[in-house]
Amino acid sequence: MYDGANWRTPRLALPPEEIIFGSTPAMTMVRENIRKLAATTIPVLITGESGTGKELIAQLLHRYSPEATKAFIQINCAAIPATLIESELFGYEKGSFTGAVGTKPGRVELAHSGTLFLDEIGELDMAVQSKLLQVLQDGQFSRLGGQEDKKVNVRFIFATNRELEEEILAGNFREDLYYRVNVVNLRLPPLRERLEDIPDLAHYFINKHNEKYNCRAAPLSGSVVARLQEYHWPGNIRQMENLMKRYVVLGSEDAILSEVSDRSPDMFKFTIPPSGEVSLKTITRQAVRQIERQVILKVVEASHWNRKQAARRLHISYRALLYKLKEVGVPSERRRAAAARKLQRETAAAAAVEIIPAGNEQVRG
Repeated sequence: MYDGANWRTPRLALPPEEIIFGSTPAMTMVRENIRKLAATTIPVLITGESGTGKELIAQLLHRYSPEATKAFIQINCAAIPATLIESELFGYEKGSFTGAVGTKPGRVELAHSGTLFLDEIGELDMAVQSKLLQVLQDGQFSRLGGQEDKKVNVRFIFATNRELEEEILAGNFREDLYYRVNVVNLRLPPLRERLEDIPDLAHYFINKHNEKYNCRAAPLSGSVVARLQEYHWPGNIRQMENLMKRYVVLGSEDAILSEVSDRSPDMFKFTIPPSGEVSLKTITRQAVRQIERQVILKVVEASHWNRKQAARRLHISYRALLYKLKEVGVPSERRRAAAARKLQRETAAAAAVEIIPAGNEQVRG
């Protein structure tokens, strides 16, 4: 059984503000809004791609608040199975389910008078969303298996890398909860939109990990820094820190160059024919088709091959998406199913073949 102290999120050693916010207009606005929001208790939704620093911003909001000396409780909704998330959030009474040998307070209760940070809120199932909505509306909840309501005073901070409006359309997120959660939205830009901050970030992470690992890695050369500013950073600041850590430990800029070279985004390339004649219209059409193909496939994959959801995300009709998928060579559901059945038949036939000594191969009927 947990006690309250063990549930507190450890206080991070935060970087200086000039490193956290850099010099881009988008992050300057985030900094100004944090200062305004810190003294309030209204819910805040932090949005942005994975690795952009949402947890760090949540920690800052708490530290600047009047409740800075109180509990800061954090839970990653994506890291806990759906069957356990309700008891983790709201706690449970003894005997409420098999294995509940005692009473345990949940994180909502432990965050009383402090801050509760729910990371990846888009991962919550609908039943837990309903219970969370009640807490946001009137500050009341009941433990799993409990008969009485408890009242709490909690400052909520939420974060997600999903587009919650799209999750609402897909039936995965309650619209009424969305309006309670999204009172104020702090959007964190991806690192590819903060290119001027990359030199300072790299320098900070190198110094940090030099000290941590007792190393003496030199500052990066200008040419490597330039390569970093050309890279697209799919993992954002988290990826950059890990890359600088690797550089510090290995002591070679090659460790950096291999990363930013191997994972460069696919770009349209063409060669000038021997005649030297180039049709700009034709080349442009080919480039647009190639980029469109990459975008469509990425969105369809991100939608777990749910074509209707992908069509909504792309703001095109379902029929138009099917046509474009056919254009780029993605088979229809019917063709994919037929191919899967054919593969199953071939696998079953291969399993029925029994290999016996040479010259005596038999096939079972």
